Amino acid sequence: MTKEVPILNDETERELSETAFWNIATDPSPMMMRDDSPKKQVYDLEERTAKFGEAIIRFAKKIPQNPVNYRLIDQLVGAGTSIGANYCEADDGVSKKDFKNKIGTCKKEARETKYFLRLVVAAEEQLKPEARTLWQEAKELHLIFCKIWRN
Repeated sequence: MTKEVPILNDETERELSETAFWNIATDPSPMMMRDDSPKKQVYDLEERTAKFGEAIIRFAKKIPQNPVNYRLIDQLVGAGTSIGANYCEADDGVSKKDFKNKIGTCKKEARETKYFLRLVVAAEEQLKPEARTLWQEAKELHLIFCKIWRN
């Protein structure tokens, strides 16, 4: 008798690997970057991506300066702040094709931000709690842009 193993696509495998790395399932109280108060939420993606970029900059200032971290900091700040900039460009797009192209760039930059947050934690383990919060927000932004891009 053989046990059936579910076939996973690359995206699912990546999500499982990332979730394991960040111990998402084991911590029931991760910090959130936005206010989830009971009042009616206004979903302003431009503001959300701007706040995320600001949080990335504040986080990058906490990363110790050394030869290994210089490149990681540059890449993290570049990717994390360009999500919002590309979203602003997409919002001002002149055609559907232009809009979809810029949203695709937002999607890529969000994924890249997740990647560099993981590498920063590999270099500086003590930053994991704060990096994890940022990683979770980058993941949510990535999922939002994936959904927009598909429609």
